[in-house]
Amino acid sequence: MIAYYHLPGLFEFYELYRLFLPLFREHRDFFYDWCEIGSIYGAPGDCIWGGGRVGFGDEDPVKVRDLMNEYSIPARLTFSNLFIEKEHLSDRKCNELCRLFEKSIRNGIIVSSDLLMDHIRKNYPEYYFVSSTTKVLTDINDLKTELEREEFEYVVPDFRLNRKLADAGVLRDDLKRKVEFLCNECCYFGCSERKSCYENVSRKCLGEDVPDHFCASPGVSKGYRFSDAMKNPGFIGTGDILNIYMPAGFSQFKIEGRSLGSAMILEFLLYYMTKPEYRLNVREEIYLDSSLDLF
Repeated sequence: MIAYYHLPGLFEFYELYRLFLPLFREHRDFFYDWCEIGSIYGAPGDCIWGGGRVGFGDEDPVKVRDLMNEYSIPARLTFSNLFIEKEHLSDRKCNELCRLFEKSIRNGIIVSSDLLMDHIRKNYPEYYFVSSTTKVLTDINDLKTELEREEFEYVVPDFRLNRKLADAGVLRDDLKRKVEFLCNECCYFGCSERKSCYENVSRKCLGEDVPDHFCASPGVSKGYRFSDAMKNPGFIGTGDILNIYMPAGFSQFKIEGRSLGSAMILEFLLYYMTKPEYRLNVREEIYLDSSLDLF
C-alpha cells in the first residue's frame, strides 16, 4: 500500500517545488518507498473563490501547470470559499484557471460550496472534487454522510476526528478510501472558533471589508511551530501512518502550510517523505541553489 501526500503551495512555493521535484524523481532512493505525491494544492492570492487561508501565491499559472505536467503531479485548485453566490461564478480569473488546468493530467478542485461545485462540474467536467476541511466536519455521522456523496473523490475531515477514525469498525472500507487526513494542524485542539476563522478568510477573499478574526487560543502568539503541531492530539506522524493508518486501510494524507514560508514546507518534506540518512543531502541541494529565498 502507498501513502499519498497532498502538499501545500501550488502557487505559493513554485520555486521550492521546481527544485524538489527533480530531486524526488532523480534520487528516489533518498525518499521513503512507501509514499508518493498525490497532489499539490493552492490558489493565487487574488482568487475570490479561494478559502481556507488568505493566499499570497503570485506565480504565473502557466508555469505552475507546466511544472506539474512535467512531473505528472496532479494540481488541486483550492476553491474552498464558503460564501460563493451566483454573481461570483462569472469571475474571469477563476474561470480562466479552470480552463487552464482542466486540459492537463487529471486535476482536482477543493470546494466547500455546492453552488460552485455545480458550476465547475457543468463547465469543466474533467475535474475531480475534494470536500474541504473548511466545512469543519467534527461529527462522525456528518462525515459519513459527506463520504457517501458520489460527487466527492476525497473528503478532508476536521483534524479532531483523526484518532477516532483510526478505530476499527468506525468506517466501511469503501469510505476509508475517500478519507484524506489533515496531518500537521497546529490549531488548539479545543478551539470552538475554527469555523468562524474560515468564514473570515472566505469574506476577505471575496474582497469584503471585515475585521480580522481574533484567535484567543493558547499559544497563538508564537505562530505555527512544527514542534508544537507534533504535540497536538490530532497530529499524524510518519510512525502513525505506517503503523496505524495504512494497516487500517487509509492512504490519503494532507499537509497544511500554504500561509507559511518555504523553509517550513521544506521541513515537512524532509520529515514526511525523506529518509533520515538523506535529509542533509536534500537540504544541501535546496539550500545551495541561490535562486530560492527560503526565508
